[in-house]
Amino acid sequence: MAKKKNKKASPNTIGTNKQARRLYEILETFEAGISLLGTEVKSLRGGHVSFKDGYVSFHDGSAFLVGVHIAPYEQTGQYDQHDPERRRRLLLHKHEIDVLQSKVDQRGLTVVPMKMYFSRGKVKVQIGLGRGKNVHSKKQDLKDRDIQRDTQRQLASYK
Repeated sequence: MAKKKNKKASPNTIGTNKQARRLYEILETFEAGISLLGTEVKSLRGGHVSFKDGYVSFHDGSAFLVGVHIAPYEQTGQYDQHDPERRRRLLLHKHEIDVLQSKVDQRGLTVVPMKMYFSRGKVKVQIGLGRGKNVHSKKQDLKDRDIQRDTQRQLASYK
């Protein structure tokens, strides 16, 4: 019997936001802890997370992850379930929150979740400070990627 291939990038990676680099030009990245319930952690161990409309908002000196969907855990009773779309508090240092909040307020940047993974048994989120791309820059990125792929193919054929 053949071995099954692992879909994840590494054994610790829970999920990645593939749309983040396509929709935003990422200027800086940060690692943040996240405050979760027990059923959310169990669901994340199965890889049940969606970053579709996720972003980071700031309220009262704290950072919150909004719009990230963590599916309910199937082995838990109906009354012990968590809300899949609830706000989750990010665990960052005060100066990191101040830096991110000031850049978002002054320059009109956005903080988006990029990747979620386990680090020493704790769930971590990689967040990126990004500037939204317009249609022209998205097309230019596709063009550059096609040119890069063609040159790699030509170099490989000469070897």
